[in-house]
Amino acid sequence: MKIIQLILLILLATIPLNLEAKDDIWGATGHRVVGEIATNYLKGKTKRAIKKLLDGKSLAFVSTFGDDIKSDKRYNKFYTWHFVNMPFDKDYEHAHKNEAGDLVTGIEYCKAVIQDKNSSDDDKAFYLKLLVHLMGDLHQPMHVGLEEDKGGNDFKVQWFYKDSNLHRVWDSDMIDGFDMSYTELAKNIDLLDRKEIKALQQGTIVDWVNETHQLTKKIYKSAEPEENLRYRYSYDYFTTVRSQLQLAGIRLAKVLNDIF
Repeated sequence: MKIIQLILLILLATIPLNLEAKDDIWGATGHRVVGEIATNYLKGKTKRAIKKLLDGKSLAFVSTFGDDIKSDKRYNKFYTWHFVNMPFDKDYEHAHKNEAGDLVTGIEYCKAVIQDKNSSDDDKAFYLKLLVHLMGDLHQPMHVGLEEDKGGNDFKVQWFYKDSNLHRVWDSDMIDGFDMSYTELAKNIDLLDRKEIKALQQGTIVDWVNETHQLTKKIYKSAEPEENLRYRYSYDYFTTVRSQLQLAGIRLAKVLNDIF
C-alpha cells in the first residue's frame, strides 16, 4: 500500500512540472529563431563583447530569459515590458502609456544599462538577455494588441479542435505545427541583399512598434471568436510569422551593433 501511495505522490508531483515545461517550450522556438538570425548579422566587435558578457552562451540560448524569470516573483516588475496595448485608432505616441512600463520603455531601459560604463557586467548581462527577448516580443503582432482582451489572450479560438486563443496561435501554435527546429527555421529565412537589410533596419523602436501595430489590426480581422483554425489559417499566415521572426532578428542585430 505504501508503495502505491509513493508512486501516486511521484506522479502528482511530476505532472505539473511536465505541463509547465511544455508551456515554456511553446514560446521558446520563435525567440530562439530571432536570436539565431541576429547572430548572423552581428559585427565582429559585437560578437566578442556579447560572448564575454554571456560567458560564451549564444543569443538563441538566452532568448527565452524574459519568460524564464516570470516564475520568480522578484522579477514581477518586468511583466509589463513584454507588451504594449494600443487601440486600433492610435499610434504609440498618442496612446495611453502604462505607468509600470511597456515594450518601448523596457527596451530603452535595457539599452541604457548595457551602454552605461558604470553598470556592472552582471547587470549588463541581465539586461542584454532581457533585450534579446523583448526585441522578439516587439515583432509578435499580439504583443502590440488590445488591452481589453489582453493582447488576444481572451480572444478564444480553437487550433485543430483544441482550445487556444489568438495570442497563442501567433506565439506558438503555428510555429510548433510547422515542426521545424529553431536552427532549421533560421537557416531557411528569405534571401535579402544588403540594401534590403539596411532598409529594414531603418527607424526607431517606436517606429517598429507602430509598424507591428498595423499588422496587429489585420490579425484581429483574420479570425472569428471560437473559430476552429486549421491548415488554411497556417497556409495564409505562416509566411507572415516567418517574416516577422526574420525582421526581429535583423533589427535585434542592428540594436546590438549600435550598442557595442
